[in-house]
Amino acid sequence: MKKLKQDNLFYKFLVWREKRIKEKHFVLFVSFLVGICTAASAIVLKQLIHYIQSALTHNMEVSEANYLFLLYPVVGILLAGLFVKYIVRDDISHGVTKILYAISQRKSRIKPHNMWSSLAASSVTIGLGGSVGAEAPIVLTGAAIGSNLGRLFRMEQKTLMLLVGCGAAGAIAGIFKAPIAGLVFVIEVLMLDLTMTSVMPLLISSVTAATVSYVFTGTEAMFKFSQTEVFEMGRIPYVLLLGVFCGLISLYVTRMMNRMEGALGKLAYWKKFTLCGVILSVLIFLFPPLYGEGYDTISALLNGQYAHIMNASLFYDMNSTYWGALVFLLLILLTKVFASIATNGGGGCGGIFAPSLFLGCILGFMFAHTSNYFDFTRYLSEKNFALLGMAGVMSGVMHAPLTGVFLIAELTGGYDLFLPLMIVSISSYLTIITFEPHSIYSMRLAEKGKLLTHHKDKAVLTLLNINGVIEKDFLTVFPDMTLGDVVKVIAKSGRNAFPVVNKDGVLIGIVQLDDIRNIMFRPELYNRFRVSKFMVSVPDKIVMNTPMEKVMQIFDDTKAWNLPVVDEEGRYIGFVSKSKIFNSYREILVDNFSGD
Repeated sequence: MKKLKQDNLFYKFLVWREKRIKEKHFVLFVSFLVGICTAASAIVLKQLIHYIQSALTHNMEVSEANYLFLLYPVVGILLAGLFVKYIVRDDISHGVTKILYAISQRKSRIKPHNMWSSLAASSVTIGLGGSVGAEAPIVLTGAAIGSNLGRLFRMEQKTLMLLVGCGAAGAIAGIFKAPIAGLVFVIEVLMLDLTMTSVMPLLISSVTAATVSYVFTGTEAMFKFSQTEVFEMGRIPYVLLLGVFCGLISLYVTRMMNRMEGALGKLAYWKKFTLCGVILSVLIFLFPPLYGEGYDTISALLNGQYAHIMNASLFYDMNSTYWGALVFLLLILLTKVFASIATNGGGGCGGIFAPSLFLGCILGFMFAHTSNYFDFTRYLSEKNFALLGMAGVMSGVMHAPLTGVFLIAELTGGYDLFLPLMIVSISSYLTIITFEPHSIYSMRLAEKGKLLTHHKDKAVLTLLNINGVIEKDFLTVFPDMTLGDVVKVIAKSGRNAFPVVNKDGVLIGIVQLDDIRNIMFRPELYNRFRVSKFMVSVPDKIVMNTPMEKVMQIFDDTKAWNLPVVDEEGRYIGFVSKSKIFNSYREILVDNFSGD
């Protein structure tokens, strides 16, 4: 009874809101709420991770190997995996990919459990040493908050998509204290169009989330960075070269993750957990900087403290050697991707944000450190290039150069390096798109034709579903039917084409009314001709669930206006026509992209 009364009050509020407050004004209020909620989620996640890590590692020996590194990460991915498998009972990995899928295929609807499930799973995963980042889970959490708040207030689909973007922007702004990066991330990675209607809610969510983070965690940048060496224009060629290396490392990460995850996906759960657990624990035991997000390593390199990089490892005695540190970092650079794959593949929950920053920082430092060894190269600031490497790898992995620039500038306060940050990000991005047109987030959806893009025609085709444009009122005929039988079928049909199927329903041809018009009115021929004699082959067939962009390509190639649709075994389902697709295209264009 009490719940019914509350529902009635809420319904009355919705009616009052619709009468008194315009939609575009109410969206601003909801985006403010989204900003507060996402910032609170980000703060809770960061504190949970920090508390678990501190409790487990504060007594570890610095000068020798710590065998607990063999245990902690396995326990972390086991607990997270069991939580997801038996409590959540849904896949919560690949957070940003899930947001892209929701925008492209689920009308921006994200399940309510995503508002908390990723927080719980990722805090355990990362706190116990999983070699991933907390950013993708918090972005999914923020997007889910935006989606479900929008649904609670009965917002329309276009507004729901905007609120998903507000949640993602607020999450980035809240966890990194980077409001501009949050806004740019939504535009570049989630591929939402920036219009005058959408920019204000996104800004409100970003600024609100960053402000809340400032209030509760202080105004200092996430990574303390002081630029003690001025960047000189003579270093630009080195920055360009670093960008190329960043692009190649980004390609290595993207391709390796895609292939390894595909291979792991074929294994049973416990086999996969065992394999990934062994890989993860051994790698972290050998290379302790792989433990968790790796932000301590980033802070050390940004402040020139690389001498402590081998602390708590088997290689502690090599800390003081020039090439010892370099080889150690090179091995970390090559194995980080395997540690991240093993974390998520074994049941953990985390993202690629932090690993990208980690790899970029190490790569930039190694680049400068190696160059400075030789007399014929100009001196390069290892701190500055570590910072530039972070922007370069992030831009390459995410295919988002602007996000890389603004995120690193806001994370570190390194605004004086804005020009080289832009150069390294663009160089990295141009390098990776030469080999890989899609980011690590979007490549799986792009392969299936389910990725919404900035290209409006492609975006509309993505939103179109072939099930919605199939016409099934075409009457079928069989190859052994006579012309007389076909005439009877024609009399019952309003169509001028008749698919020919065999006894198993497989499409083997088509009868066109125009092709038999000259004989269909001659009764003396009705028993002389059979369908197998006058049927013709179809220009092409469309297999069910073919992406609409591919369907339109087939229409363009064949110059046809109608094409049959078949299933995987070739059984006839129906026809799809260009005119039907165009009509549906116009409807979606009006419903989803007008009124900006």
